[in-house]
Amino acid sequence: MSSYFWAQNESNRPDLLCGQPADYLVEEKHFTTLVCFIVVLGGLLKMCLKNSEVIVLTILSLSGFVIGHMAYNSVEVHQIVYPLLRTSSFSLYSYFSPLIIFMVALDVEFYTLKKMFWQVLLTGLISFSTASIIIGYVVIKFNKDSWDLQSCLLFSITLGIIDPLRSVNSLKTIGISKIYIDLIRGESLIICSIASIFFGNFRGNRIHFSIFRVEFLGMSGTLALAAVGLNLDSLTFKPKIELVITKFLRIFSSVYEHLIYAFFGIVIGCGELSHYEFYTIPFIFILFTTVNVVRLLTILLVSPILMHSNYEYNWRWGVVITWSGIKGVFNLLWAPDVYNLAERKVEVPQMFILYVQVISLLTMGINSYVMTQSARKLDLCVLSLPRQMILQNATQHIQEIVQNTITLFKTEKILTNVNWTLVEDKTRIEYIPFSHVSHNDMKTESTTDEALMEEARLHVAAIQMSSFEKQRNNGILEIEAARILIGAAKCYYSIQGKFMSIYDVSTYMRTRSWLIKFKNVLTFLEYCIEKIQFIPPESNTFLTFIFHIVFSEEFEYTGQIINLIYIYPMIIHLWPMARGLNVSALISINYYFMFLYVLESTLKVLFKIEIESIKRAIQIIILKRKYFQQCWNTLEFFILVIGIIDIFCVYFVKLRPDNLALIQLTVIMGYLRIIRFLPLFKIIVPILIRIADVQIKKRLSLMYSITKGYIKSQEDAKLLIKQIAVCESIYQKLCEILETNKQDAVKELVLMEHEGRDVVIALKTKQAIRNVIAKALKNLTFLCSRGIIDKHEVIEINKVLLKKLKALNNFPKAIPPPTPDIYLHNIIWLEGKDVLIDFFKERAKLACFDSGDTICKGGEMPQGIYLIISGMAILHSLSPTFGIESSQRCDRGSRVMSTEFCTTGDIIGELSCLLKREIEYTVICETSLQACFISLEDLYEGFDAFWPSLEYKIWLKLALSTAYQYFESSLIDEDLRFQNCVMFNQAYVETLSSYSDMIIDNMTMKFVIIVYGSVIDTKTEEPYFAPCIIPTTCEQVQGTSALSKLLIIQASELTQRNRNTNVMASVNTVFEQPGKNINGRQKMS
Repeated sequence: MSSYFWAQNESNRPDLLCGQPADYLVEEKHFTTLVCFIVVLGGLLKMCLKNSEVIVLTILSLSGFVIGHMAYNSVEVHQIVYPLLRTSSFSLYSYFSPLIIFMVALDVEFYTLKKMFWQVLLTGLISFSTASIIIGYVVIKFNKDSWDLQSCLLFSITLGIIDPLRSVNSLKTIGISKIYIDLIRGESLIICSIASIFFGNFRGNRIHFSIFRVEFLGMSGTLALAAVGLNLDSLTFKPKIELVITKFLRIFSSVYEHLIYAFFGIVIGCGELSHYEFYTIPFIFILFTTVNVVRLLTILLVSPILMHSNYEYNWRWGVVITWSGIKGVFNLLWAPDVYNLAERKVEVPQMFILYVQVISLLTMGINSYVMTQSARKLDLCVLSLPRQMILQNATQHIQEIVQNTITLFKTEKILTNVNWTLVEDKTRIEYIPFSHVSHNDMKTESTTDEALMEEARLHVAAIQMSSFEKQRNNGILEIEAARILIGAAKCYYSIQGKFMSIYDVSTYMRTRSWLIKFKNVLTFLEYCIEKIQFIPPESNTFLTFIFHIVFSEEFEYTGQIINLIYIYPMIIHLWPMARGLNVSALISINYYFMFLYVLESTLKVLFKIEIESIKRAIQIIILKRKYFQQCWNTLEFFILVIGIIDIFCVYFVKLRPDNLALIQLTVIMGYLRIIRFLPLFKIIVPILIRIADVQIKKRLSLMYSITKGYIKSQEDAKLLIKQIAVCESIYQKLCEILETNKQDAVKELVLMEHEGRDVVIALKTKQAIRNVIAKALKNLTFLCSRGIIDKHEVIEINKVLLKKLKALNNFPKAIPPPTPDIYLHNIIWLEGKDVLIDFFKERAKLACFDSGDTICKGGEMPQGIYLIISGMAILHSLSPTFGIESSQRCDRGSRVMSTEFCTTGDIIGELSCLLKREIEYTVICETSLQACFISLEDLYEGFDAFWPSLEYKIWLKLALSTAYQYFESSLIDEDLRFQNCVMFNQAYVETLSSYSDMIIDNMTMKFVIIVYGSVIDTKTEEPYFAPCIIPTTCEQVQGTSALSKLLIIQASELTQRNRNTNVMASVNTVFEQPGKNINGRQKMS
């Protein structure tokens, strides 16, 4: 059989991948079977050789070579592979490249790439240029085949490409910093893009324009696919869906890779073996050496750029990155085009693919191994001392949790016969270092806290990003806000010693403060028809008629219509040929429009003032100048003056047509007629104001959501810093930094609530609706899992709830704030009951404060409670005492001063009024403030009128707030809504005085939390001070303070058992009295 050649340059068909048309009748069959065989073989090899992907690809390449050689000698096998041989090389590239490009873009960290874009771009350009020049020179110098200059250039470009998948796969598994992984990937993407442009230009010079246009559109689709992949992140998909999609795409990309190497092995095998001579092997090693030397030279050239952009970069990283020039799929996909686009065809086109495929396999095997070993030998993948200390702390923390769980299980009767010694032995976790730390690092890092602090900072950033994702998945945070927060965190992640603050987030999102200034300008320009107090005399019918005309909307619309009509004459005036034919007509039209302008301005001047008599009109105009208070009237007067000057200029030109200066002035005045269209802008101003207002509200809503998410992340980080900090000094610094950043964010949040109350109310209302629906969806899933409702019913109910969630997209951006009396309904312990609300509405007073006023001062007796209606106040206080004397708690230490911000809806003074003790804080108004004030006498009058439920409910509200503030992580699975606690006794407050006892029943009491005062364990005499969760080993406590309050959270079985009886009791009584349904509860004094 004759030898197979590549593309035949015929105008009526595209380039073929390999082979001439068959000289026999081709029956296309069994090619699908061949594809399935390759896929199955690749899967089996990958399963058997899990960590040897290069061996798998080598075996597939050799298998393809054998099949190709069989096709060369057998017609039957040739019929199987012929569909592959006649495939266009560009078609093959179009089949396989989109998925691989999408996978690479999806795996790249967009924010890191965006931050280092210019460094990546320069690195890619230098790498591409260096590889093209040096490899091209080596090929021309050492290759014995008769390749022309264009073939050598295209081959050097093909061999210079770095595979974006294979170049970093070995680094991802050994703990290398993701910054360098993204740097290498970004560089490879830049090189691939430049190579695509080069091959596209060469291909565009050889094919028809329509085909090139299709190719260009195909490249546009590839770029769009890459852009989509870069913008997709963990927030785009649900957590489980993301894992499934990513795994699915990885499987397909692996299958594609196996097919490509097998296919090109077949193509190589279709050539004559006599063409493969001995010099081929030395030339392959020359190319392999050249590729690595080029990579080394590239890294030497770009090292100054990388050292300037990243504080971690050093010569060790340079050594590792030098070996990252691994070749792969993209090199093979472009290899056929070296022959197809060459000016002079070579005799053995398969050699292009052979060289590229062998070099790619060599770099996969040798470069990957050397790169991994270099990273390990140079201590780049070892854990630093701070990292090891943090992991050791985390391991100890997990071991403590395991031990506590075992201790708890030992108390259960059902587990009495368990061999606990064996359980403890099998569950013991011993810390094993993942890698070593060099002695030099040990000395330097152990003497300073900088490395420890830097490692802790990185962990804080990771915790914050995890918190943002969790808030987004729980529906607390909008996806746009979560993206901005995560993007900002990643941008500041690489800045040494930088803890991200709320001001950094604002800088990152480039706050559009110009919108507010733009709106202010538009508001100033907005035209309003002034309502004047003027009643025309009834005797003067004409004056009355003119008055109604001037102060009507039709009068304004008429003026705008005149301006619109003048557009056509202005176009004729600006067109020289038309102007020359219609000079007299344009002059007459100009006179007519100026007459209308004079008439309009005269009417406005006469009637936009407070007229006492027609005789005094001129005097009032001169004195009050009310006409010029409106900027649009000033503009119209200026237009009128310019128009009159224009008329006089035209008139004088007729008198002195030889005066050149007068003619030039007349021409300029003619062009100035364009300003007559400026009043049309006042029609657009109200529309622009509405658009700007919508954008400002969107920005405020987004920034409010961002700030809330940031505060929540600070709280989450604060709960975990004990495991991050390796020593007490680091822990204290982290606490101080996180608390400062949180207070700054709270201040910004409160200011936003003060500035945009309507937007914040809408946002909070929307979030409340979202939380309720999310809770309903969670309960729906629970009911379905227990078989209470079937799947069909679940689907229908789920559709209804999801429809309501979707409707929130059209939720109004602003809701007007309620009136002051409505705020009484927001006091949770009033429960929205009209009896209580009417009682306090009669006695409440409106208190107004200016900025800087003191609402209450520490050390003074309380006068009452303040419910903030509008404004913002700052609360300065020391750490709360919780009713504990300093003599009782010797380990309390010095009290730290803290600052809180109070805004609309917050209540000041509840605890002090309940205790009738001195206030422990000072509240100062930051802005002007309005508050609903309920005096102490009126409050206690309410206690007497609604005894004892009202006082109890205030204590319950304070107890729940304290428990959530200090023990949120422990109570995250508890439904402790105030209404449920009141109606169903899911949680209640118990009162202990000094030396009074209370028995703790662990069967019915899930948590016992002391929220005020102190108690001791009567058995062990161990003291417990508020706030504290009393351990389950405690069976009885005794009060040691004059007043102690304990929050009891009942077990779920008891809650369900009492639910029905409590519902009936709440229907029969207006206020449920605490103590009826709980045995042993004492009355509160």
